[in-house]
Amino acid sequence: MSRKILGFIFVFIIVLVSYQCAQRGTPTGGPKDIAPPELIRAEPPNMSINFKEQKIRLYFNELVKLKDIQKQLIISPPLKYTPILSPQGNANKYVEITIKDTLADNTTYTLNFGQGIVDNNEENPLPFFTYVFSTGDYIDSLELTGVIKDAFNKKVDEFVSVMLYKIDSSYTDSTLYKKPPNYITNTLDSSVIFKLKNLKEGKYALFALKDNAGNNLFDQKTDKIGFVEDTINLPTDSIYLLNLFKEIPDYGVAVPSMGASNKISFGYYGDGSAINIETITKLPDTVKSIITKEREKDTLNFWFTPYAMDSILFAITNDNLKVSDTFNVKSRKVAFDSLRLSLNQQGNIEFDKPINILVNTPLVSFDSTKIKLTDKDTLLVANNLKLDTLENQLNFDFKILPNQSYKIELLPGAITDFFDNTNDTVVYNLRTKSVADYGNLSLELNGNNIKYPIIVQLTNEKGDLQREIYANQPQTYAFNNLNPGKYMARVIFDSNKNRKWDTGNFLKKIQPEKISYYPSLIELRANWEKIETFNLIN
Repeated sequence: MSRKILGFIFVFIIVLVSYQCAQRGTPTGGPKDIAPPELIRAEPPNMSINFKEQKIRLYFNELVKLKDIQKQLIISPPLKYTPILSPQGNANKYVEITIKDTLADNTTYTLNFGQGIVDNNEENPLPFFTYVFSTGDYIDSLELTGVIKDAFNKKVDEFVSVMLYKIDSSYTDSTLYKKPPNYITNTLDSSVIFKLKNLKEGKYALFALKDNAGNNLFDQKTDKIGFVEDTINLPTDSIYLLNLFKEIPDYGVAVPSMGASNKISFGYYGDGSAINIETITKLPDTVKSIITKEREKDTLNFWFTPYAMDSILFAITNDNLKVSDTFNVKSRKVAFDSLRLSLNQQGNIEFDKPINILVNTPLVSFDSTKIKLTDKDTLLVANNLKLDTLENQLNFDFKILPNQSYKIELLPGAITDFFDNTNDTVVYNLRTKSVADYGNLSLELNGNNIKYPIIVQLTNEKGDLQREIYANQPQTYAFNNLNPGKYMARVIFDSNKNRKWDTGNFLKKIQPEKISYYPSLIELRANWEKIETFNLIN
C-alpha cells in the first residue's frame, strides 16, 4: 500500500474520531433545575435568643431574589414598620432584613417568607422558610392548629390571615378594629389548614380575616371575618374551625346624587328597611314625589316632577336606630329618566321561571285590555297579570308549554308610570324547547337528626343560584326541566326560619347559618333522569 493511501486513511480516521468526540461532547443543557435554593448560614443564627440586632443576613448556595415579598412575608408578632429587604429587583447570594422597630422584650418573633425567596434562574421557591429569634432567654414553642372554611362559598379565599390576640386587661372586642394581633400567620394558595407556631402560654382570642387592606385590622365594610367564641387556652391539643363570613355593614347613608332631572338616588349600607326620606325644603304644590327601592341595589330613589330648583335639603332618618342625617342636593344639568320596559327572560324561556316586565320608572298602573299574549297559532293564552310595586314590575302568570312560541304585545297606553308617561307599541317574542332538551335531577338527603326548615339550592359552577326548594319536613327534592350542564348542590339550615341564609356578626357573637355542600359537581345532560344521595352533616 502506498504512502499516499496510508496518509489518506490516517487523516480519515483522525477526522472520524474528532467528529465522534465532538458529538459526545455537544452540550444538551442537562435536566431542568427544579431544586430550591438552600440556606447555608444565617447571621445571627436562626433560633437565636437574647436577640439585639437590627440586621439579619440569610446566605444561600446560589443567587436568589425576592418575589411578591410584600404579600408573602408574614411577621409574627406584627411590626409597626415594614422591614427593609434586599435584594430588590436584582439577585444576590444573600437576603438582608433591616428591622426599623424597637423590638419588645422577652418576645419570640417569627419571619415566615412563604414562597417569597426564589432562585434567580428558574424561580424555584424555598417553600415556607421561617427565621425565628427571641429577645428573651428562650424560644416560645407552643403551637395552635386549625382549619378555615367559607361560611357561604364552597371555595375558601386565598391568603387568609389567622390572628391571635392575648386576652389581658387591655383587650376588648374593639381591639380587633384598632390594634394588630400578638401572633399572625396566613394561608397560601388554596390551603385551608393553618398552624401558628412559637406561641407563649396564656389566654387568647382567635380570628381569621380576609384582610383586603393588608393592615392586620378588621374593616367591616371590606373584610371577611371568622371567630372562635371560646377563649383559647395555650397549651392546647384542640383543632379549631374558623368560618369566614362577610358581615352586613353597619347602617350608613352615602352622599346622595342627582342621577336624572327627575331622580335623586340615596345609597345606603346595612339594614335599610326603616329608612325615611323627607324634604326639609318646601317643594311647590305642583311637584309630586315618590320613593322606590332600586332593583337588586341598596339604593332608594326619590322621584319627583322636575321644576326650576337650586337645591333640595333632605332629612334621612332610620326609625330602628333613631339616627338622622341631612343632605343638601344641588341641581345639575342631567337628562330626564324616561319610561323604559324590559323582559326578565329573552328568547328561550324556562318552564319554571316567571315572566316579568321590568320598568325603570315608578310603575303605577296597567291596562290589561291593551296587553295580549298569544301562542304560535295566534290563539290567545289565558294569563293573570299582577302589579308588583315592591319590585316595580308587571308579573305574567300563565301555563308555559314545551315546543311552543309566545308573543307578548303591549299596545300604546298599556303601562303608565308615575309621570303619566305611557309606552309605545312593544312586542316580545318568546319560545320554549322540548322537554327532551332538559334534564331532571332529584336529591335525596341522608343524615341524622336533620334540623328543619332547610333550603335546598342548585347553583351553576360559578355559584349563581338556579333553583331552590324550601322544606319544613323530609321530602324528595325534584328539580325538573334543568338546562344541561354542571351544578352544585347545597343545603342551608334556616335556623331562624326567615327563608334565607343569614350571615354572622362578630360583636353580637352570632355565627352564620350553616351550609352543607354536595362534595362534587353534578353533571346533567339532556333527557336525563338523575338521582343523587346527599349525605348531610348538620
